[in-house]
Amino acid sequence: MNDPGFDLPPPARVSPSRVAAFAVVVVVVFAIAFFVGWLPRRQARASLESAQAELLGGPRVEVVTPKLGSSDRALTLPGSVQPLQETVVYARANGYVRKWLVDIGDKVQDGQLIAELDTPDLDQQIDQARAQLAQAQAGILQAKANREFSSLTYDRYKTLTSQGLSAPADLDQRKAQAQVDEANLAVAQASANAADANLRHLVQLKAFARVTSPFAGTVTARMIEIGTLVTSGNATPLFKIATMDPARVFVQVPQDVAPGVRAGQAARVGVREYPGRDFTGSVTRAADELDPSTRTMNTEVRVPNGDGTLIAGMYAEVTMTLPLSHRVVEIPATAVVNDSKGMRVLTVDADDHVHVAPVVIEQDNGATMDIASGLTGTERIVKLGTAELTEGTRVTVAH
Repeated sequence: MNDPGFDLPPPARVSPSRVAAFAVVVVVVFAIAFFVGWLPRRQARASLESAQAELLGGPRVEVVTPKLGSSDRALTLPGSVQPLQETVVYARANGYVRKWLVDIGDKVQDGQLIAELDTPDLDQQIDQARAQLAQAQAGILQAKANREFSSLTYDRYKTLTSQGLSAPADLDQRKAQAQVDEANLAVAQASANAADANLRHLVQLKAFARVTSPFAGTVTARMIEIGTLVTSGNATPLFKIATMDPARVFVQVPQDVAPGVRAGQAARVGVREYPGRDFTGSVTRAADELDPSTRTMNTEVRVPNGDGTLIAGMYAEVTMTLPLSHRVVEIPATAVVNDSKGMRVLTVDADDHVHVAPVVIEQDNGATMDIASGLTGTERIVKLGTAELTEGTRVTVAH
């Protein structure tokens, strides 16, 4: 190899900054070529498509006719199981518990003896009342005797006075005495009646020493023991009794279907303790008034419960089918346009022009929607509603 006699310079190296600058230049060139070449062609094609659409009558749309929806609405509401009748039994007489005959869970019949009381104070009052009645009856006999004597004396003085054997003043005195004795007899009879009424009242109170059940049901609580002091009134409860056949289930029906609640409507009641089992009942009564705080109406459903399956206080779910107070129409969910302007549907008139109809949705069923107001049910609805279709837009209806 021949030596040139001098040193060659090292090969040149391209710096990273120059590579990056070159890459940027290439990208910019391609971008300019894209915008200069492709975008004008795209705009021209869009203009051509728009012109073709106008020539053919506007954008092609598919239309559907709303379906008349069912006027009934099935709904499931939470409820609470309550007894048909429930009461707390109190003593009507003062005394002590001698014995109790039923306990919690026992079935009782109407009028069945459930407890007995000792009433020593009341017994003493009855004895005193009987003595007072006897005294009053004796007073009647005495008043009758005085009246008879005064009447006879008055008759004698009338004869003597007519014969001139007695002064008229004596006759007047005997007449006044007869009238006084007659009044005393009336007072004695009234006193006897009062004593008799008092005795009958105490005897009636004595009858309450035998505590009986006010109706047939189940004893749900016992609050007494032997020897418990009880007083008349509501100071000392004795028992709590409830009737659970039929059971009452109370539900709160919302405002939108409350006008459709009628007595006799069928209802199904379910409780989570018995999955898969439905208890069939019917609406018995409704409050005909909405709770202002919840806008719901208290409604009672009665359910046969002869086997005692349903227990008072259970949580239940009540399923009912109630008619709506207004007609609804069903349309595809895709037909509803929802944006800042609200819920609306696009309709197509006979001249194939779009009209915007604001609507109120009754219920969202997923693939379809129930419309409460805004449509009559005879319109042609754009199946796929878009915000690009505005009021008055001419369209071509696909057939």
